[in-house]
Amino acid sequence: TWLSLYANNGLLESLEPYLAKWEHTSGLTDRALELGRDVNDTAYMLPYGFYLRAMFYNKKLFQEAGVAEPPKTMDEFVAASEKVSKLPGKYGYCLRGGPGGLNGWMMFGATMAGSNKFFNDDGTSTMNSEGWIKGLTWVVDLYKKGLAPKDSVNWGFNEIVAGFYTGTCAMLDQDPDALIAIAERMKPEDYGVTTMPKGPGGKTFPTIGYAGWSMMAASQNKDLSWKLIETLEGPEGNVEWNKRTGALPVHKSAEKDPFYSSEQFKGWFAELEDKDAVPTVMPTYLEEFAFFKDSMVIKTSQQALLGDITPEEMANQWADYLTKAQQKYLAKK
Repeated sequence: TWLSLYANNGLLESLEPYLAKWEHTSGLTDRALELGRDVNDTAYMLPYGFYLRAMFYNKKLFQEAGVAEPPKTMDEFVAASEKVSKLPGKYGYCLRGGPGGLNGWMMFGATMAGSNKFFNDDGTSTMNSEGWIKGLTWVVDLYKKGLAPKDSVNWGFNEIVAGFYTGTCAMLDQDPDALIAIAERMKPEDYGVTTMPKGPGGKTFPTIGYAGWSMMAASQNKDLSWKLIETLEGPEGNVEWNKRTGALPVHKSAEKDPFYSSEQFKGWFAELEDKDAVPTVMPTYLEEFAFFKDSMVIKTSQQALLGDITPEEMANQWADYLTKAQQKYLAKK
């Protein structure tokens, strides 16, 4: 979220000289190095793990509501949500209407539009195109029809995960880090993880995010900083770290680890292998992205969910803001 702002303003040290000499650089996945070099093709960050959205579903609630199998399309998702929501005190979907809610809007917007292209060639945003507006409206309608809990307009990570493991709602889109709390509280046979539902075009666009290590340019102890980074990022440290944080590791060798060959992780690896599930990186290279994600989107999406503005008005506000940011970025290039 903040990499572009810090890196573009000279606050981060390039890790390229260290990577050039490091024995484990070649063992990192291509995607890890590509994302770490998001700004000016320079490794200002070394991702430690991937956060890829997939769909958790509650098998017991599905059975109770008469839902035969996890939904494969957005239409089936709505139908399943309607059946579950007829059960007293139960809902179809754990909506993240509060902090960190951008991913859901982006995924469902792109999936309904059939494309994860955020901008046209001239830098104008696609957010207020017909397909995107349909996707944003689809999310608002889920909430307005009562297919998500009323207070989910304010829910963040902890609330949606708790909403799932308490059996309040049957479906949740989340990264592997949600597994930690869910696996502690639910029996493995009571829930599954599957690919995000596909749109009218037969594709789905689950967001892929990452967190990682950077070195401040002002550091007085750069060699020591690198020593810490290489310890945490090395094959042993990285797998151990991600087992505790819940992200997917960045080393090619990690998939062979017994921990990641478990039934629970199959959903993510299957999604990664599905040619119609296209991992989508949000436009984090824009310096303005952080404000958009953490402030503007939360305020306007809550207004749309509560009916204070229309999904179209929200889409126009998002498009105006992102168009200015993208055109500024293109002008600099």
